[in-house]
Amino acid sequence: MSDHAPSLLDRLSLNQQTLRQWSLPELADGCARAGVRGVGLWRAPVQEYGVAAAARLVRDAGLRVTSLCRGGFFTALDPGERAAALDDNRAAVDEAAALGTDTLVLVSGGLPAGSRDLPGARERVADALGELGPYAAERGVRLAVEPLHPMYAADRCVVSTLAQALDLAERFPAEQVGVVVDTYHLWWDDTVGAQIGRAGRADGTAQENGSRIAAFQLADWVTPLPEGVLLGRGQLGDGVVDLRWFRQRVEAAGYRGPVEVEIFHPALWARDGTEVLAEIVDRFRTHVG
Repeated sequence: MSDHAPSLLDRLSLNQQTLRQWSLPELADGCARAGVRGVGLWRAPVQEYGVAAAARLVRDAGLRVTSLCRGGFFTALDPGERAAALDDNRAAVDEAAALGTDTLVLVSGGLPAGSRDLPGARERVADALGELGPYAAERGVRLAVEPLHPMYAADRCVVSTLAQALDLAERFPAEQVGVVVDTYHLWWDDTVGAQIGRAGRADGTAQENGSRIAAFQLADWVTPLPEGVLLGRGQLGDGVVDLRWFRQRVEAAGYRGPVEVEIFHPALWARDGTEVLAEIVDRFRTHVG
């Protein structure tokens, strides 16, 4: 890393869903006050606030948008549903570009009702990436395929491992399609270290910004999982994930981009946001740095 490269704390980004209790203005103000320079945004609250207004708000607070979530849901069999999904993803690309972020996070979609064909569903994801990749790249946006934990394969995301995500992404130019490394979803996989290395290579050479790593997200894994499992991500340091190990691996692969904390947990949403953010910064120093 050069002498002018940002420190790790300077790269910290707060995903909007981590402090869901905050409005967008509260998020921008709170992050600016805490010295957190990046925010990951979600489409629904941004649309409600207004895309142009949200972009202006974040910019005026001295922040950058590190990612927009989410696009995807490409696995429908019905032609009309597929066309609607592609149209929605083009809109998501346009929103990302307007917000000034180069990363649109994709959740690929689960199995259609009545289907048991995982390979077929993944091929439909590849077809969508092929159609959307040039559109996104023309607007300075990269599609970031996020593998989700296998417990989501049926209903939310048929891409369950970093290897599967890379198998999809590598069909397309690196500037069009990358991958997300999310500790919550990938910590269990004993091949993930090798796959992170694979993601950072182009023709066998590590790249300064990582060849395929478009985003790096943090959350811990705590048990017991809640009913429904979606809202059970742990605060940094509360669970079993070796967060520092992941950070070291993505940096060894050449990634120097934002490190985004994305935690979905009602217990955090019920607390004072300023207190939670201060705790996140402290945990980030302790468990990631």
